[in-house]
Amino acid sequence: MPDHPLLRPRVLVTGGAGFLGSHLCARLLALGQEVLCVDNFFTGRRDTIVPLLAHPHFEFLRHDVTFPLYVEVDRIYNLACPASPVHYQFDPVQTTKTSVVGAINMLGLAKRTGARVLQASTSEVYGDPTVHPQTEEYRGNVNPLGPRACYDEGKRCAETLFFDYHRKHRVAIKVARIFNTYGPHMHPADGRVVSNFILQALRGEDITLYGDGSQTRAFCYVDDLIDGLIRLMDSGADVTGPINLGNPEEITVRSLAEQVIALTGSSSRIIHRTLPEDDPLQRCPDIARARTVLGWQPRIGLTEGLTRTIAYFRALLAGGVAQGDG
Repeated sequence: MPDHPLLRPRVLVTGGAGFLGSHLCARLLALGQEVLCVDNFFTGRRDTIVPLLAHPHFEFLRHDVTFPLYVEVDRIYNLACPASPVHYQFDPVQTTKTSVVGAINMLGLAKRTGARVLQASTSEVYGDPTVHPQTEEYRGNVNPLGPRACYDEGKRCAETLFFDYHRKHRVAIKVARIFNTYGPHMHPADGRVVSNFILQALRGEDITLYGDGSQTRAFCYVDDLIDGLIRLMDSGADVTGPINLGNPEEITVRSLAEQVIALTGSSSRIIHRTLPEDDPLQRCPDIARARTVLGWQPRIGLTEGLTRTIAYFRALLAGGVAQGDG
């Protein structure tokens, strides 16, 4: 890529200090792009971007996307929103505002600057699915009144806004529906099964399974997911999405717990708790569209990905980071 500053794409990443955002910022810098990272540190953590602060083409701005942002950019990755139930249910009204008002503000910015904008949507738009695996044509089975609705419906409304701005204002949009993703930089207190299981196993604590553990998920390693996001952003103007990004290899939550115990060499026992309200029993993407349109599919297997993630959390614990710490 040319090194002339006028030819270097200037890319805005909202939620850039979060789990996915920090990996995305690092990858974009490696590709020679200029990155403006925006985060309000509600769930994002400063330590995830500390290695990037000295990079000559990286800039950080502390900002809440529910307020307008006046910058000049060529591309926008809108990742800002708490994504784990523990975090998005902490302040559900703010979660909805982040998804909906944040989308309006980023779309308005894209309309003014002519930037291409990518929305990090979610598999949660499918709710507790009655179709399996989930294709992009499936319209979902979401409870609009439940405790997860602030996130599920917020993301669904954001998708609506993206396509309305595309139809009415010709904004260049990309919509990615992200399925369960894991890897280094996960927040240690996000309450997700991968981080929960690994931390419990490393501490020798009981591993908590909600329900009987037969519910299924499909876990995508973060490096693969970031590759998918960039491929979608770089795709032709006729590719708007939505496009599922995730791993189509399904696994029960109990099997995941057993693998974590084996890989950590832990003596932890598995115990059971009541399944949370509206927790989906099955979640697995159909990625035929991603394979065809983007030439993308996950490449890092679960064992390799878990091994890398375990090493990350082991280092965090060695450094004295507690589960509730940021």
